[in-house]
Amino acid sequence: MSDELDAIIRDNAQGPSKASGDSGSMEQHSLSEQIAADRYLANKAVARRKGLGIGLKKLVPPAAD
Repeated sequence: MSDELDAIIRDNAQGPSKASGDSGSMEQHSLSEQIAADRYLANKAVARRKGLGIGLKKLVPPAAD
């Protein structure tokens, strides 16, 4: 899904922001809105992961000589 979204954002950035013709006109979402949507989906995917992004480590102080 991430690859598809990256491709969509890339395609939208390369295309025109507004277009009009005989059959009507069209306007895409702004790039800032697309970036916000990408961040939202990335955060949503991270929230679904197991462990909540917290790592437990055992700290061992160096031995006193």
